[in-house]
This record gives sequence, structure tokens and C-alpha cells, in this order.
Amino acid sequence: MSQKFFLHQSSLCKRTAAVLFFLIFSFLAGNWLGYLSFRHASAPTSAGASAENWGLSFQQEGKPPVANATSDYLKQFQAHYAADTTEKIIYLTFDAGYENGNTAAILDALKKHHAPAAFFLVGNYLETSPELVKRMVEEGHTVGNHTYHHPDMSKIAAKEDFQKELQDLEQLYQQITGQPLKKYYRPPQGKYSESNLKMAKEMGYHTFFWSLAYVDWYEDKQPTHEEAFQKLLGRIHPGAIVLLHSTSKTNGEILDELLTKWESMGYQFHSLDELAGQPG
Repeated sequence: MSQKFFLHQSSLCKRTAAVLFFLIFSFLAGNWLGYLSFRHASAPTSAGASAENWGLSFQQEGKPPVANATSDYLKQFQAHYAADTTEKIIYLTFDAGYENGNTAAILDALKKHHAPAAFFLVGNYLETSPELVKRMVEEGHTVGNHTYHHPDMSKIAAKEDFQKELQDLEQLYQQITGQPLKKYYRPPQGKYSESNLKMAKEMGYHTFFWSLAYVDWYEDKQPTHEEAFQKLLGRIHPGAIVLLHSTSKTNGEILDELLTKWESMGYQFHSLDELAGQPG
């Protein structure tokens, strides 16, 4: 064979090696950057100064999602997003910023299934719908604190301002029901910071995030029943804290059937008191 042939082959090998090196380097760099991104999202640093948006990544049907903070991290602040269990238990929670006619149907379905729930309310709901609040209490449900004005709490750094948002709601609830409000807190929009979690704990609160929710809060763009069942049945898992909005027409319409379907899958409904270690 000619020297020209060997030179051509050598050049071809060098080009092939260069391409392979580039591909391997790109793959490793991409994985490393992905690891760093996931690490940043899933484990808040000890400094915890920056605001966080609660988020979930569902990776396997029937299993708890990966959240952007671990249960161990949250535990130090009396905060929860799911129960660490293999038992088929569901904790039902509803966020209620205002009343638009769906809560009665939701309460009817809960009563039919003997299912305890927690309703995280804001000041507007207590002001406009005191009779429904009283019904929640009379039927054995928990009312939690969703703040008085529903602000982005992660932007509130002053302790007295943070406390006022929760204490004003506590006072109004006591006036309406004659009972103290249970110290269960849910940050509006799931926005929080480590300092928020610390302040809530100092006030004696348990903070409750969630491990299952779906886009149900747009009044003019409600999910179909099929879309709701697809999300809520496919992603249910043992120990789930489920977040639904009581303003959702779809939720009001499907809740009875949804609870029936979950029961047929072997699930039972428990109170958040279990997670907070408090008597029911």
C-alpha cells in the first residue's frame, strides 16, 4: 500500500477520535450541569436566604414525587409535604381564597365518605362565608392558615409583618367559631424561604406543602373530568398530601366519584393531625 493511503487513514482516525472525544465530553458536561441544576432545585442550602417555589417531579406512577426540598430538610421546621409510609393513606387539603359556590358540594362528598379534610383559608373567605367555615368545623374538618391577604410570603422579611398575616386570620377565626385556630400553615402559591419556615415554627405552626396537585384554579379554564381523573388517579401514592382548590367547579362535580375511585384502589383518608402529632 502507498504512503498516501496510510496518511489518509491516519488523518481519518484522528478526525474520528476528535469527534468521539467531543461527544463524550458533551455528554459528561451535560450530565454534570444537570446534576448541579437538580441539586440546586432539590436541596435548599443551609443559608436558605433565597425564595423558593414549591415544585414536584413525578417520576414513577404510584410513587411519591421528588420535591424541591426533602422531608428530612423540612422536618427541622415542622414542615411536611407527604407522609413517609407505604400504607395507602391520603391527606385531603383544600385551598380557599374565596367562595364561588362549590364548597357545599365538596363538603357533601367528604361527609358521604367520612373523609376528614383541611381547608386552608384566607381572610376574605372568613369575612364572606362564615357559615361555611362553621360547617367545616361542625363536620370535623380542620381549618388552616393561608394568611389573611394571600401575599408572597417569601418577600416578607420582617418578623412582625410575617406574624401579622397569620395572627390577623387567627383572630377572625376565633371570633367566628369561638375556637382557637389550629396552627397549620400553607404558604400562598407555595412560595417560601427558609426564614419563613423558621418564623412559622417559632409561632408554633406546622407548614404543609403537598405531594399531589393539578391545575384546577382557573375559573374560566377548568379541566375536564377526564383530565382531572388522569392526573389525580395516575399520580396518587401512599402518604400523599393532596392539594385541591375549593373554587374549582370540576372538583365540586367529581369529588364523590374521585373519593370512590381512590377507595377502590385501597386508599383511606386521614387527618393532618396525624402528621403534626396532635390529637384529632
